[in-house]
Amino acid sequence: MTSEVSRRLTPPEHYRFGASVRPLLVPKHDPCGMLRDGDFWLAARTPDGPATLHLARAGGELTATGHGPGSQWIVDRADAIAGLRDDLSAFPALAARHPLVARLAKTFSGVRLPATNLLFPRLLRAILEQKVTGKEAHRSYRAICRHFGEPAPGPVDLVLPPDPAAVAATPYWTFHPFGVEQRRTQALLRAARVADRLERCVDAAEATARMTALPGIGPWTAAETVRYAFGDPDAVSVGDFHIPNTVAWALAGEVRGTDARMLELLEPFRGHRGRVCELFALGGLGAPKFGPRMPVRSFARF
Repeated sequence: MTSEVSRRLTPPEHYRFGASVRPLLVPKHDPCGMLRDGDFWLAARTPDGPATLHLARAGGELTATGHGPGSQWIVDRADAIAGLRDDLSAFPALAARHPLVARLAKTFSGVRLPATNLLFPRLLRAILEQKVTGKEAHRSYRAICRHFGEPAPGPVDLVLPPDPAAVAATPYWTFHPFGVEQRRTQALLRAARVADRLERCVDAAEATARMTALPGIGPWTAAETVRYAFGDPDAVSVGDFHIPNTVAWALAGEVRGTDARMLELLEPFRGHRGRVCELFALGGLGAPKFGPRMPVRSFARF
């Protein structure tokens, strides 16, 4: 029998449910979760066993329901997953330091930063997104989830995120047909072998230090992971292809920027630097583009 646990959550005024939880899912189709008609579902491997979280909004409340052996664990953290533990109390004063940031902070004040407290699934996605287009990475993610897929508990057709032990025991050439070359695969296998230690990290700083000590995992991958595993609003994706240009354009009117310039411009917002970058993304801001787009490749055909 599948155990089921529920609790009710009261979001703050103007809370935007879909925009807050959507970053937890791969765009278009995520085998491990879905957001449809105001219902959010997320499959997870918790310390207590497999679970599926269902968040449903009705009026001014959210109902969180957990299915499976890990239902209590995931329901206890449902408010964090919905972004309701996100602390914005210090942000308005920081946002006021730049008129564009202040305007975006007001426009998107209902968007909260979620925190899953589950590191490996996000690290898997971040490693796959290294140095490739989003389409390539998401296609690989779906293929890997289907390959390692185990049915998630609950009434919806989802699979659990890949088991790190199963990933670690898989030879690297198995990932080639999924569109993942040897460099990223080796980083993924290293992370999978120490996933238990990574999951025991108590905060974003400890997790970042442990992850970046692994070959093939740098500041960009760590920031992309802790932003949503721990809800870290200060995580800046240093080494990103687009974000330095976006920050330079938005904050200084400069069409191109380096990582150093990006960090310099974001320094007045320390503590919420990653949140500022997220606001630019929510607002659809981007620096002027020159030249052709990066092509979508298929490593599986090489």
